[in-house]
Amino acid sequence: MESVQNIIKEFSDELKANSKEAAIILAAGHGKRIKSNVSKMLHKIWGEPTAVRVHKAAAQGLENANIIMVVGIKAEDVIKTIGKKERTTFAYQEFQNGTGDAVRVGMEPLNKINFNGDVYIFPGDMGLLNKETVKKFKEDFHNQNCHMLVMTGIYEGDYRKNYYGRIVRVPQKDKFGNHSGEDFGSVIEILEQKDILNLPDEKSYEIAYNGKTYSFTKDELLKIPEFNAGVYAVKYDVLKKHIHEITSDNVQGEIYITDLISIFNKYGYKVKATSPDDQSVVLGFNVKSVLKEMEAIARQKAYDKLKDIIEIDDPDDFFIADEVIDQILEMDKAGIPLDIKIGKGVHIGKNVKLNYGVELKKNVFVDGNVIFGKNVKIWENALLSTFPHQKFIIGDNVEILWGDIIKGNIIIGENSRIESSVNMTGSDEYPLRIGKNVLIKGTSYLFGTIVEDDVHIEHSVLIKKRVERVLKKDGTVRPVKFYLPMPEGADSVSDLDTK
Repeated sequence: MESVQNIIKEFSDELKANSKEAAIILAAGHGKRIKSNVSKMLHKIWGEPTAVRVHKAAAQGLENANIIMVVGIKAEDVIKTIGKKERTTFAYQEFQNGTGDAVRVGMEPLNKINFNGDVYIFPGDMGLLNKETVKKFKEDFHNQNCHMLVMTGIYEGDYRKNYYGRIVRVPQKDKFGNHSGEDFGSVIEILEQKDILNLPDEKSYEIAYNGKTYSFTKDELLKIPEFNAGVYAVKYDVLKKHIHEITSDNVQGEIYITDLISIFNKYGYKVKATSPDDQSVVLGFNVKSVLKEMEAIARQKAYDKLKDIIEIDDPDDFFIADEVIDQILEMDKAGIPLDIKIGKGVHIGKNVKLNYGVELKKNVFVDGNVIFGKNVKIWENALLSTFPHQKFIIGDNVEILWGDIIKGNIIIGENSRIESSVNMTGSDEYPLRIGKNVLIKGTSYLFGTIVEDDVHIEHSVLIKKRVERVLKKDGTVRPVKFYLPMPEGADSVSDLDTK
């Protein structure tokens, strides 16, 4: 407990008392059904942990909002993965007592700054949530003039397989045929499927709302396609006043945020619901198979954004980070053909900078601050990467061939060609600098070396060397071939006795 609080203190940023919006992200659960030692909240969708994706959606979709990440099991892992973010703090739910209790925990930092605005509550496993959906949800909350808004999904399959909690709204007429008036469409309650199934077949389900009684058959309730997505917007002053009225009087003995609906209705507060245009964003996961489905949806969305702008060989086998997708879309606005080609199995990390005419062939892996020039071609199975603080700059018209591994603090000059079976590394202390029109081939290894323009290197090992451009009498540049450093530990090596 003490170590968690120390980490919370280290990674939390100051909340702003003048902010009118706050997000509470529920990331305390571990997820037993996911069957993993990794926290459920840290399983990745399209290259990023789900909790990171929800945080990003909330931060971008709301306006200068305070954000509280409620953590619990694997708290240290979740906190360090989110990292220190502006106007973001962490709150620790020591015991997993339900979503209502998690919201209470998340409210504590807001109470300390006397927050008074709108609070948005998100599950940490909603890895397809995006800023557009959050913005629209915020607009709906303002436009619907209510105290609480519930985000819902629409179930499109066989209703008998719908295991979600149904959203029960006020119908047009009550039990006696009287019009519901302004109450029409308001949320009465959320009914779980198992509770509906336990109702008697022959008797109607009746519930009172705002002085009227509404009646539903069991079949009508089961056929409600609208379900609870677990996202809520609430007026903070009302939430603060009534959050402690939620009880654990249920089979699980836990405190659920959904119970707020009946509490709000009892006091005459308006509870309404809205469903996003993109139904995939409401998906959360408890098992690996659903996580895989969400990954496939994210890949399809990425492909749909890019399919008419760049060439992607296999829509089912590629990864381009969201930040790079945004970069490509921005480049496309200039109206100049990009001519970028992406082969099957290519991976492009979030800090990569692409350029016109770049071609990455099958299974190329690029990650880190790799900056491409124009008309660069990378052949199959090559790996290019940097550490976060390094830069790898590739000049125009460079070609890197099959299976090369090139990593670190590097500049490769324009028109250079790195043939297959080459391994090159540049460190912070010893960067690698390759000049223009350089050819490196054969089984060569270069570390922390400076190579001047026009040099031809073949079958050589160059460690912390300078390779100068030396002209022969005929005016051509002298090549460097079969350069090997003196061995160390030669006295440890001997011939085997074959007698």
